[in-house]
Amino acid sequence: MIGRHSLELALPGASIGAVAGAMAGGLTLFAGQPTAMAALAALALATPLALFGGLYGMLLGHNVFRPGTFGPIGLYWMAAFPVSRLTQEIAAPTGGLIEGVPAFLAYQAMIALGFAIGFLWLHERVMPHWLMRVAGDNPLAQDLLDKYVRFARLMRTRKRPRKGDA
Repeated sequence: MIGRHSLELALPGASIGAVAGAMAGGLTLFAGQPTAMAALAALALATPLALFGGLYGMLLGHNVFRPGTFGPIGLYWMAAFPVSRLTQEIAAPTGGLIEGVPAFLAYQAMIALGFAIGFLWLHERVMPHWLMRVAGDNPLAQDLLDKYVRFARLMRTRKRPRKGDA
């Protein structure tokens, strides 16, 4: 049942990625694109972002990433977000590749850090609640939940006022 346990860890990140992709793709309606093109753009972005978001949750559960760290996740999304956007641009062209693929990917890598901040912020708020639901019969979830609890305790002790502080 290791597969099911990993997939349970993927669900929060996949959900966040899918919603973010659908919302961003939906913004093409405001850019004047026809409804069918906007739906295609939303699906073309939501799918890879959901896959990469889910993979992040699985990697987190398998100790590749640690809760509360941004650097490695920022690098992860600097690779994953441009690939997701390139997939969207190929499936639903909007003229973003006019300057060429390298320029497009470089620009998307810069934007990716902003996406990574938002993704991580939301994931750090959703994942612990999800882990509490599934930890009873999922050892990977229980182990990850324990890490979140240790991290929260560490942060709480760091924020306590020291002697002499007012």
